Amino acid sequence: MVMAMVECLTNSKASTNKLGGDRMKKWIIGIVIIIICAGTGGYFYLKPKAQVLSNITRTQTAQKGTLEVKVSGSGSISAINSEDLTSETNSEVDEVLVSVNDTVKKGDELISFTDGSDSIEAPFAGTITSLSVEEGDKVNQGAVIAHITNYKNLETSIGVDELDISKVKVGQSVSVDVSAFPDTKYTGKVSEVSREGEVSNGVSTFNVKVKLTEAKNLKIGMTTESSILVQKKENVTYVPVEAINSRNNVKYVIVSTSSSNSDEEATKTVEVKTGITNENYVEITSGIQAGQLVVLPQIQSSSNFNKFGQGGFQMGGGNFGAQGNGERMMIRGGGKNGQ
Repeated sequence: MVMAMVECLTNSKASTNKLGGDRMKKWIIGIVIIIICAGTGGYFYLKPKAQVLSNITRTQTAQKGTLEVKVSGSGSISAINSEDLTSETNSEVDEVLVSVNDTVKKGDELISFTDGSDSIEAPFAGTITSLSVEEGDKVNQGAVIAHITNYKNLETSIGVDELDISKVKVGQSVSVDVSAFPDTKYTGKVSEVSREGEVSNGVSTFNVKVKLTEAKNLKIGMTTESSILVQKKENVTYVPVEAINSRNNVKYVIVSTSSSNSDEEATKTVEVKTGITNENYVEITSGIQAGQLVVLPQIQSSSNFNKFGQGGFQMGGGNFGAQGNGERMMIRGGGKNGQ
């Protein structure tokens, strides 16, 4: 009887140990499955996303208004009147009548000589910026003895490409941006157009001088960006330059004929005549009217997406699964200006 009880207890303990072992194995298997699933999900989430290229259709309304054509160039500010003053004879200085930084008027006597030679006078109104002689000094003919600059009469010089120089004329209006004063607008007029160009790397540029209307706060040497107005037309129809197509020397635009109530795109080709053009727009002299919607060249847009299939797994009597799908977005032009 005792032996039977011992055997029974031994068998019961073995069964219990076996049951515990089975449960432990199930838990270990479950944990392994969870780790595998987490790793797989992370891989799909972090792996490089596929790219989808889509074409974006753009349109813009033909406008009516003022069209300007400008020629631009960079340069720096200089004085229109700035001159070295020299002695015309070998003479002795009798009297120096000015000092450095003095402002003088045209014709003012600056330096006289003991031998009665003609005194040096101011050739124009300005400021004495340097003076290299004193009373009693002997000077040689041609020696520089002073310098005068008019800081109220300034100009900027710019280089214009040979393809544009034929459009530039003396007297044309110029807008000038000065780097030191970005919030201030300066103006001027073309005062001189060089007849000779300078060739560099096979390209010829011509020097154009622009006389500034005012010189408030400006200093010699400041950098500038000038835009010369070479053409201007008012009340004209114009479209973006990129809307113009050409085939066999015939220019045409693609016009949208889709109605606002229709989702379908409809277009037609219209031959046009063009006028003046600038960097952004071209004048339309015939073919279409303001208000018509013209089609611009398509551009490509890329979008990234992940695509997951449907699947799942079973663990501990429960179902675990995930379902997903890739999304693709198409952007299309619309609205009044179609941008």
